[in-house]
Amino acid sequence: MEQYYFYTQGLCVGYHGTPLIKNIELSLKKGEILTLIGPNGAGKTTILKSIIRQLAPISGVVYLDGKETDAMTGHELSRKMSVVLTERVRPELMTCEDVVATGRYPYTGKFGILSKEDTKIVKEAMELVHIKELADRDFSHTSDGQKQRVMLARAICQEPDIIVLDEPTSFLDMRYKLEFLSILQDMSRTKHLSVIMSLHELDLAGRISDKIACVKGDKIDRFGTPEEIFTSGYMPELYHLTTGSYDELTGNLELEPVKGAPEVFVLSGNGCGTAVFRRLQREGRAFAAGILWENDLDYPSAKALAAEVVSVGPFGSIGETAMERAKELISQCKEVIFAMDETMLGEWNQKMRELYEYAKKQGKRSL
Repeated sequence: MEQYYFYTQGLCVGYHGTPLIKNIELSLKKGEILTLIGPNGAGKTTILKSIIRQLAPISGVVYLDGKETDAMTGHELSRKMSVVLTERVRPELMTCEDVVATGRYPYTGKFGILSKEDTKIVKEAMELVHIKELADRDFSHTSDGQKQRVMLARAICQEPDIIVLDEPTSFLDMRYKLEFLSILQDMSRTKHLSVIMSLHELDLAGRISDKIACVKGDKIDRFGTPEEIFTSGYMPELYHLTTGSYDELTGNLELEPVKGAPEVFVLSGNGCGTAVFRRLQREGRAFAAGILWENDLDYPSAKALAAEVVSVGPFGSIGETAMERAKELISQCKEVIFAMDETMLGEWNQKMRELYEYAKKQGKRSL
C-alpha cells in the first residue's frame, strides 16, 4: 500500500459498538479525488466521521501518509488533514475572516497570534473561493451557501495534504457549486491535494472523481473509477429506484412515463425534442417519438418517457420497417408535433421530411 497516501484496512464503523458498515477498504493517491455515493442514511457521513477521528471505528485501521491516524497527535493530524462537515458552525461574534483564520491555528503559537505570512495565506484562501467581500461580515449573518464557502476557505488555509468534506455542495447554487468543485479539482492537480467527500449529485461525482465508493447495505458495494461504477442499470439498483429512470451514460433522471396509448407523435432529433417530451409528461399526455438514432441526444429521454420510440441503431439507415411503424403511429395519434427546425431537414434527413409531409397530408395539427 506504499503507493497510496490514504488507505483503510478492515475498517468497520457504526455507533455504540453496533456495526453499520463492515470491511471498508478504500485507497487514495496524492492528488486524487474520492467520492462516496449512496442513498440517504447509507452511512456515508459515518464513514467520514470515522476517518477524521470524530467517531471511533469499531475495528480496523486508517492510514495517512504511511502512519496510523490513531497514532497521530491532534496537532499532527490537523497539519495533514482539514475537514468541512455539513453540521452548522455557530461561532460567537466572529467575522468571516476570523473564522477562516482559525484554519491557521495548527501553525501558530499557543496564543494563536497570526504572523504576516498567516494573514497573507488567509486572504489568499478567501480570494480563491470568492468571499473577499465577506471578510468583515458577521459569520452568523451570512447565508448557508456563504457559510459553506467560508468553511472551505478555512480548510484551504490550513494547507492540508488531504481534505474531507461531507456534502460540500448542499447549500450552493449552480454557479458556486461548479466554482467550489473546480477549486477542489484545480488544487488536486496543482497542489496534489487529496480529497475525500460525499455527494448526492451523481452527475458531478462522475465528472470530478478519480475514484468512487458506493455505500450499500452494510458494505462498500463497488469501488473504482467512474467508468467502472457508472455501468448500465447499477445506479437504479444502488438507490433502490422504484419510479422513474436514470441513464448512467447521460446522467438523465426522468419521471415516470404517462401510461396508455400515445395521443401525440413527436418528430424530433439532435436534442430538439427533449423539452417537448418533458412538457408532454408534465401535461399527462402519452406520446410516441421517432424516428431517432439510438445515439441521438433526444434518445435517452424519449426511451424513458415515450409510450413507444421508433428508432434505428447508431449511424444506421432508416429502413422501411421503421418508416411504416412511424406512419402507423402518426395515423393513430391525434396530433403531431414537429420539434425540429425545418432547416434541419437536409439531404441527410429525407426520411424525416417524408414523415413530416405525411403528417401534413394526414391533416394532423403540427406545432
